[in-house]
Amino acid sequence: MRHNITRYATLAVVLGIAAGCGTESGAVATDRVTVTNCGAEVAFDQPLDRLFVNDGGMIAIALAAGARDKIVAVSALARDKDVLRLEYGPQVDTLDEVATEQPTLENIVGAKPQVLYAGYNYGMSESRGITPEILASHGIDVYQLSEACRQVDGQAQRGTMDPRVALDTDLRNIGTIAGNPEQGATVADDISDRLEKLRAAPQPASKPTVFVFDSVSDTIFSSGSFGGPQGIIDAAGARNATEDVEDTWTAVSWERITTADPDLIVFVDYPGQSVEQKIDALRTNPASRNLKAVRENRFVNLPYAMWVSSPLNIDAAETLRSVLEAHDLAPASGITPTLDVRQLGLGGNDWLG
Repeated sequence: MRHNITRYATLAVVLGIAAGCGTESGAVATDRVTVTNCGAEVAFDQPLDRLFVNDGGMIAIALAAGARDKIVAVSALARDKDVLRLEYGPQVDTLDEVATEQPTLENIVGAKPQVLYAGYNYGMSESRGITPEILASHGIDVYQLSEACRQVDGQAQRGTMDPRVALDTDLRNIGTIAGNPEQGATVADDISDRLEKLRAAPQPASKPTVFVFDSVSDTIFSSGSFGGPQGIIDAAGARNATEDVEDTWTAVSWERITTADPDLIVFVDYPGQSVEQKIDALRTNPASRNLKAVRENRFVNLPYAMWVSSPLNIDAAETLRSVLEAHDLAPASGITPTLDVRQLGLGGNDWLG
């Protein structure tokens, strides 16, 4: 059924008129839209002409929702430029990247946006001096990434809704804020339709277990029940090994991967640690070197923007389903991934043949 995600979305759009300051020529009216963001009703002045977007996943959401002509600056684009260009074409090349990683307050203020689209640990944090309250003092409104909504204000744990609902909500809300509600809704509905096709496909008799391996130190950075990978893995017909962790992206112990003995290990591709370094860590650590996925090279490596909350999550789910089928971990579905990740030339994907 269409709108299976939509009916759970928290979007609430209210169009209204707010009286402006009086002038010699009389009162000036300003249009506003109000949307539900992280459980609060937040109003944004219209029209939106200057939007600052941080991070590849949120850039993808903004582009998909028809906000390209509103974006005056972005940050943390470079690591995802190839996959974003593959999906959204040359419009990606003309984005003004003012910071290659997380932006500073100076980067944001200097771009003079009306609205910052970011999230906690996705560009915002108290320690970095970037919060909605601080930005408000500079006349900048904030739309928070729904995946990263904090469970309790001021605390680290994030995630207050199913990751698929979070994405659906942001596509519709960003479309509304940018003055293109139909575009945001169209993309959200298309994702919902593709998700239904995955759910309707023949399912494995026993769900294979997938472990998300983002990066490694003395712990493993992975993703719990509120992160984008949870929705991706569910849609592909598998089980997230860390689905019991009620957080988005977080560190887990090496014992977690030993206990899970996953059928498949998926990597998040971005600078800092190469996929070769991650595979080497798995092959040399006593906790993981004898795991079946490690012994049999059952690995998948996809770009960062496909794993964090973004419209590319559905592409990741279709790709993951095809990998499960290639390893005889799921029955044939007849679903061909819409996005051809082979064009990205990423390592760690022996399943591509």
